[in-house]
Amino acid sequence: MAKKNSEVTDELFPKGRIDRVIAPIYRYLQVETTSGVILIIATALALLWANFAGNSYHALWQMPLGISIGGFDFTKSLHWWINDGLMTLFFFVVGLEVKGEIVNGELKNPKTASLPILAALGGMIFPAIIYLMVCPPGTTAGWGVPMATDIAFVVGCMAILGNRIPKGLHIMILTLAIADDIGAIIVIALGYSGTIDGHYLLMALGLLALTHVFFRIGIRNLIVHVLLGAVIWFAFVNSGIHPTLAGVALGLLTPAIPWVKKGAVNSYVHKVNDFLAGGPSPENVTQYDIFRTLQKCSCESVAMQERLLHVLHPWVSYIIMPLFALANAGVLIRTESFSGVTLSIGLGLVLGKPIGIFLFSYAAVKLRMAKLPTGVSFKMLLGGGALAGIGFTMSLFVSELAFVNSRSLLDGAKIGVLFGSFISALIGMLIILIVKKTSSAKE
Repeated sequence: MAKKNSEVTDELFPKGRIDRVIAPIYRYLQVETTSGVILIIATALALLWANFAGNSYHALWQMPLGISIGGFDFTKSLHWWINDGLMTLFFFVVGLEVKGEIVNGELKNPKTASLPILAALGGMIFPAIIYLMVCPPGTTAGWGVPMATDIAFVVGCMAILGNRIPKGLHIMILTLAIADDIGAIIVIALGYSGTIDGHYLLMALGLLALTHVFFRIGIRNLIVHVLLGAVIWFAFVNSGIHPTLAGVALGLLTPAIPWVKKGAVNSYVHKVNDFLAGGPSPENVTQYDIFRTLQKCSCESVAMQERLLHVLHPWVSYIIMPLFALANAGVLIRTESFSGVTLSIGLGLVLGKPIGIFLFSYAAVKLRMAKLPTGVSFKMLLGGGALAGIGFTMSLFVSELAFVNSRSLLDGAKIGVLFGSFISALIGMLIILIVKKTSSAKE
């Protein structure tokens, strides 16, 4: 499909010299593993930078940045702007993905969604339990760190496996990761928010309600919604609830149903076609108005949720997430950095994720609450559960919230996330390859 779309685009638009440079880069960015590769490179750079030039690394991210006008001063560190500012766009994209899955995707049908949702629940409960069982006294705040699955790395691993991973398991793990993100959002909201300021919270909720009303009455101008979203984000910042949740809320409010029906677009396209063939102009308007209307019809025949997801996803995948990794994965790896927190998080990801996903899935299937996807065995599911132990982005994010007041505990947590995610990826891919080879040999 992508190739056909590219061929149509080539026919419509003449090529310039710059296209010779951009085209191969664009094709490379379309490969599923690319975002994961870039994320790995950013992580490696952060680790090298922090371990060989730690002073400059930390000095950069603590650099103050903000706005000061008269008596108003809003200055934060560069690290804060990335984690609480840019990552709001990451969570906005998560909200858009969840909204799309609920309205048009795998989460729309309760029967289809029951298995990945229940599996995700098990994949959150067991890592938290293992963490709390193993963690040293006074470090229970990290219980939420090993609970989330990183979609970018999981997609990358599944792309490497290719057709060796069943399509049913591929879809299930992606749906599980989406459900996992919903759980992580709830965890952040309930477990890692500060002291609540009621006035700002009411302001944020009121503006979210206003956003919903605007969409319902047909106010769809993106400039209006961007400005409103910025004010909502600022209200969340001052409310004590983590501001990234503003992104999630706005993503969930974004309409996932096209404003213009495809039949109406088809009818107008026929009128334009007649005009281009030499007939009268539709509605006796100018050529500019004809094509402007056609442009608007084409745009609004795609849901705003889908359009925004298509536009923002590359920015999040190739800029925001690597920047987040560069700013947060730089931990000084030394003997004293390894701690009980490191072990607790590592075990939560490596053991808790696959055990929780497997047991909850097994129980759901045996109790006839759900059924395994076509071509997926419980052994293969165990491999998928191990892959879900890759908790990179969200786990690092929660680590920053859980251990914000302790540099040593934060370093230990990050090492646990990095090593736990790496081991989970290796184990998951190895299990899937062995199960696939065994089943092929039997056939």
